[in-house]
Amino acid sequence: MPRLIRFRDGVAAWAEDAFTAVDDDQPMPQGDVIISLARFQREGRDLLAQGRNLGVRLASDEEPEDLVVDLQRLSVLALTFPKFRDGRAYSAARVARERLAFRGELRAVGDVLLEMAVPLVRCGFDAAQPADLTTPEQWTHAARRFRHVYQRAADGREPAFAERLGG
Repeated sequence: MPRLIRFRDGVAAWAEDAFTAVDDDQPMPQGDVIISLARFQREGRDLLAQGRNLGVRLASDEEPEDLVVDLQRLSVLALTFPKFRDGRAYSAARVARERLAFRGELRAVGDVLLEMAVPLVRCGFDAAQPADLTTPEQWTHAARRFRHVYQRAADGREPAFAERLGG
């Protein structure tokens, strides 16, 4: 089972994961699941009608707008980082949080490394499945590494220019 770190008020901690990630060729288990966008498009409405919590995993070339009709009914949106250097999931997170007003859990999955802590938190991610053996303490330290930020983002931190101007 993948390890899950959740961010709360800038502090990272291990978290119990109530969701089972299900591949397209696997049978559907009982309980809360995270499925691909393709499987959601085939089976999602039926799964939601069963009253279970549901998450959708978006590949880096898939858009959150493809879920706009059902997005608010989802509990988790798992955004995939296929490689450390592929940042499309950051953009998808900002779109989901700011343009589509998604309030469920945004989860980073795939090649998720400690060096990504600051942009993950800034873009609105609540949780990450680290691909390395890092600890929540390391993630907390990394996420708080820089005191100043230079633009507004989903994390609500005031940029340096606003602080300099007194608010």
